[in-house]
Amino acid sequence: QVQLTESGGGVVQAGGSLKLSCAASGHGFGGYFMAWFRQAPGKEREFVAAINWNAKNIQYADSVKGRFTISRYNAENTVWLQMNSLKPEDTAVYFCAADTTSTVSDYNHLAGEYEYWGPGTRVTVSS
Repeated sequence: QVQLTESGGGVVQAGGSLKLSCAASGHGFGGYFMAWFRQAPGKEREFVAAINWNAKNIQYADSVKGRFTISRYNAENTVWLQMNSLKPEDTAVYFCAADTTSTVSDYNHLAGEYEYWGPGTRVTVSS
């Protein structure tokens, strides 16, 4: 069983930055494919970024490319999402997710590929 806990959300003005953290419990984190998703009010959950076990495969949604950076430190069971140049449309609840199969594929952007999810952390970007 894997437990994920996000932190770092908050309220920030447009153009500002936030860094989200996701701490994972249990063993095996070093082999997991990790991702961030977000869900805005009234919208479906959408892919933000993903990273494989050794950070050699990193994927971003087009909407966040060049502004967000995903990273991980396996020794501390942690994955981060650095968010810069935030826009009001980035307002959402951000979720950390883990795929224990750790396979790079064309489906890493799909929520259904991830078995474990955190409860989320809210990010509000004011204009």
